[in-house]
Amino acid sequence: MFTEYEIESMLEYSEVKEAALTLKKDFLKTEAPYLEIGDEDFFSLIVMAPTIGIAMADGKITLFEEMALNKKARKLSKGGYFMKKDPVVYAMKFLIKNYYNWSDKFMDVLKTTIQVTCDLDNTIKTPLDAKAEVDYHEYRQAVLHSPYLLIRFIASFFLDNDEDIINKNHTIGKSEFQRMMLIGERLELDRVPVFQMFSKTFQ
Repeated sequence: MFTEYEIESMLEYSEVKEAALTLKKDFLKTEAPYLEIGDEDFFSLIVMAPTIGIAMADGKITLFEEMALNKKARKLSKGGYFMKKDPVVYAMKFLIKNYYNWSDKFMDVLKTTIQVTCDLDNTIKTPLDAKAEVDYHEYRQAVLHSPYLLIRFIASFFLDNDEDIINKNHTIGKSEFQRMMLIGERLELDRVPVFQMFSKTFQ
């Protein structure tokens, strides 16, 4: 999961900040006119969008999924809010309510962020053969040799624990996996060999 310092650092890119604040203005005006949330915390909400999308893949969010989402949101919040109302957790309720009306706009900001911070076009070298078996040793090497921030994006979006990124035995429901792949395609991560290999570690 990203730290609040990484969130702040990504917002220092002018293209990212402009896209995020434009979305913030639109979202607050339309969905939550009385919501008070800082720029960093709103960007944290944007970062949560893929995880929310996967949780909603079967049409509902269970209590367990809600608890996991809240835990992630609290980790992203600027300054920490363990003993009081967390702005990212609170704002997340508005996004969940009308997720499908906003998901494309949130993904657009994330796509811009990944492109800008990871120099994605220069990261993509040789696409993986879709039918090829993934050698676990090659996958571990690919993770270790990939840009730090790219691996952080993949882990933050699609895993509960960052350290599981090199695990070769991930389990996931069919609908959640399909949603993960759609999100990967939407963010153009599906063009990146390390993400292609990562997706093959799921059962």
